[in-house]
Amino acid sequence: MIAGVSIRKAVASEVETLADIGFVAWERDLRPFLSGVAASRENERRRLSNAVHELLDRTIVAEVDGIAAGWCARQRGKAYIPFLFVTPLLQNHGIGSLLLRRMESLLELEGAECVQLDTLADNVRAVSFYQRQGYRILALKREGRMGPDPETGVRLEKRLMPWRGVITGIED
Repeated sequence: MIAGVSIRKAVASEVETLADIGFVAWERDLRPFLSGVAASRENERRRLSNAVHELLDRTIVAEVDGIAAGWCARQRGKAYIPFLFVTPLLQNHGIGSLLLRRMESLLELEGAECVQLDTLADNVRAVSFYQRQGYRILALKREGRMGPDPETGVRLEKRLMPWRGVITGIED
């Protein structure tokens, strides 16, 4: 574990920084498993930038010594995590686990009974990471367009312990 890691809400001024972190991690960790349009750098850069803009109010950031090192976002209206990225130089230091646990805590406070996420089935490193965090494989599914080389995704789920009481002493 790296000392000096803090988790906070994302802010609008760092949208491109977060998109860049996601892009660098995608390029190293996911792109090798993709082909065709799914492997397009330009499309992915645009997709990540749009995703950070769209989910900014549902995004948390891990900082190391005041510098963004990773981020995690959740979808609106669902207990679903579409994005979790840590800059490659700082992977395997517990930052992804911290982000994931914090997001799970937020979902528990909202009353979610479980959380789901997807990753590529061929990305054994990611699947193993999520399983170590308590996620179980629900299903395999085909990603993208039907064609000669469709990617196979895996849906994972973790049971949560939602908060059932009243939260007092918190002001808006």
